[in-house]
Amino acid sequence: MADSSTENGTGSEIDLTQFYQVFFEEAGENLDRMEQQLLEINIESADDEELNSIFRCAHSVKGGAATFGFNDVAELTHQMESLLDKLRRHELRPSPLMVDVLLQSGDALRALLARHQGFGGDEVDTTELLFNIRALASGEKPILIPNADQPKPVEQHSLSESSSQSSENLGHGAKRLTARQVELCVGPLDNPEQADNLIELFKEIIDLGTIEPLDGGKAAEGMRRFKITTTSSDDDLLDLCTFHVSREQLKLVPVSRGFGFYEEAPGAPEREDPNDIGYGFFDDAPGSPGTLPARASGQEVAAQSTEEQSPIVAAEPAKASASKASPKTEKPGATTEASTLRVSVEKVDQLLNLVGELVITQAMLSQNGEGLDPKVHQQMISGLADLMRNTRDLQESVMAIRMIPMSMVFNRFPRMLRDLAAKLGKKVDFVTIGEATELDKGLVEKITDPLTHLVRNSCDHGIETPAERVAKGKPEQGVITLAASHQGGSIVIEVRDDGRGLSREKLIRKAREKGIDAPDSMTDAEAWNLIFAPGFSTADVVTDISGRGVGMDVVKKNILSLGGTVDIDSAEGYGMRVNVRLPLTLAIMDGMSVGVGEEVYILPLSSVVESFQVQPEMIRT
Repeated sequence: MADSSTENGTGSEIDLTQFYQVFFEEAGENLDRMEQQLLEINIESADDEELNSIFRCAHSVKGGAATFGFNDVAELTHQMESLLDKLRRHELRPSPLMVDVLLQSGDALRALLARHQGFGGDEVDTTELLFNIRALASGEKPILIPNADQPKPVEQHSLSESSSQSSENLGHGAKRLTARQVELCVGPLDNPEQADNLIELFKEIIDLGTIEPLDGGKAAEGMRRFKITTTSSDDDLLDLCTFHVSREQLKLVPVSRGFGFYEEAPGAPEREDPNDIGYGFFDDAPGSPGTLPARASGQEVAAQSTEEQSPIVAAEPAKASASKASPKTEKPGATTEASTLRVSVEKVDQLLNLVGELVITQAMLSQNGEGLDPKVHQQMISGLADLMRNTRDLQESVMAIRMIPMSMVFNRFPRMLRDLAAKLGKKVDFVTIGEATELDKGLVEKITDPLTHLVRNSCDHGIETPAERVAKGKPEQGVITLAASHQGGSIVIEVRDDGRGLSREKLIRKAREKGIDAPDSMTDAEAWNLIFAPGFSTADVVTDISGRGVGMDVVKKNILSLGGTVDIDSAEGYGMRVNVRLPLTLAIMDGMSVGVGEEVYILPLSSVVESFQVQPEMIRT
C-alpha cells in the first residue's frame, strides 16, 4: 500500500481534482437522461421503473457533487431526490408542475456545473427552486412559479425566511425532521487512517450533520467507530461514505457503549458504576441501551439490523421500503467489469490520422504491386493482399469509434419543442425515426445547429395553432417528425411537419419585395429554394423566435460546407419536408483514380453515380 501523509490529524490528503472531468461528464449524461425521461413520463400513470430511474439520475449527481465539495449542486439534487423519493413511494402523485420544476432544476444544475468547470456565466440563484421543490414535496403548491394555480401570498415572509421555514417542512401535517444519533462501524481496514476521510466528508457537505470518533482515534483489530448526529437516512449516509470506504465495510447500529465489539475494547469509557449503562447524561436518557441485549463480539454488531433504532434515532419512523430501494451490495471480492472506456477525442483523432496515412501507404503499395509477376513474386502479392484486407478492417474499426447514434442529436429536441410550443400556444407531438443510425462525431457536432433551426422553423412557421388546425379539419395536435437513414454512402436526415406548408404565391411575392428575381414560370422546387436567400423571411411579424430572415441561408451554407445537400418539398395546407443529405464521415474517404491524358484525378466514390467502359464509337467531337 502506498504511503499516505496526514495533515492536522484529519487523514490522508487525496487530490480529487483528477476525477473532476469524469464527474462532469457523468453528471451531464445523467442530467440528459433525466430530462429525456421527464419529458417522456406519463403523468396520469407513471411507471415505477421510470420514477426509480429518474431518482437514480438525481442520486448519482448528488453523490458525486457531495464527494467533490460542490455543495450548491449537492443541495439542489438532495431536494430533488426528496421529491422524487416521495413520487416513487407513491406518497405523492406526479403533476405537470412537478415536471416543470424538475426540468428547471436540471437547467440550473447544468449552469452550476458549468461554473464549477470554469466556463463562467452568470451566478445561479437556486433559492426559488429549492423553495418550490420543498413545497411540492410537502404536498403544497409551489409559491414562486409564475401562473401557478392559486399562488399563496409571500408578503408575510422574505425569501430567506420562507426557505428557512420550508426546510422544516411547511406543509400541513408534515413531520419535522429531527436529528438522530447513530453509530457507524467501519472495517476491517488495512489502513485504519482511511476512515478519517469520513470526518472531512462531514465538513464538506452542508447539513449532513456531525461526526465524532468514539475510539479516541485508535483502531481495534482494524475497526473504527464513530458517532453521527444527522437528519439523513441510513441509505444516504452509507451512499456518501461509500466514496471513501467500500459498502461491505460499513455498518450502522444504534449508539452503544465501548467500541460495540467487546466489553474491554480499547477506548471504552471508564465508569465508576459498572451497572450504569446510560449515556452519562442522566438516567432514562433517550437512546439508553438498557433494553438492548449486551453484545460481546463484532459479529453480533454486524448481525443487528440498522432498522433497530433507539428513540432518538427514530424521530421519524423508518420506512421499510427505504432499505428495499437501496441497491444490493455485492459479495466481497466480486467485481464488475466496465463495459465502456472514456478516451479523449484528441487520442481518437490522432489514431484516425495515423490510420489514414496507413491506408494511403497501403494503397500505394498495392498499386505498385500490380505490375509484379505472380509466378515470381507470389509471396509478395499474397502479403499485399493480406495487408489490404487488414488495413481495411482496421480502418472500419477506427471509424466505428467515432460513429455515434443520431439519438445524441435527437434527444435535445423534445425539451426545446416542449418549451417552444408552450410559448407559442401550440400542441406538438415530436416523433423520431432511425435514432440508431450512426454518423461521424465531427459531423454530428456541425449538423446540430442547422437541425435545431429547421425544427424550430417547423414549430414556429409550419404547425398551426390548435384553433386553426381544428378549423381545417386537422387534429389540434401537430406532428413534427425527425428521421435519419443510410442511403448508399450518405446519411439522409428529414425534418417533416403536417402544418400549413409553403405558399408558392406568398414566396414569390416576398421575393419580389426583396428585389429577388422570381418569375411566374419558376418551378415549385425553385420557388421553395427562395427561402434560402439571405434575409428572406415569410413571417409577417418579427418576434424573439424568428422573422428576421437570418437562419435558413446559414443552414444551407453550413450543410454545403460539410459536402452535403438540402432539398425542400412542400404541399400547401398539408405540410413541408426538408431533406438533408450528408456524407457519413469527413475523416477518410475512398476515391476513384481517373486518368485524362497525362493527368490523374481522384474522384470521391460517394460522388460517383455510374462508371462504365467508354467505346470508341461512343465518342462524339
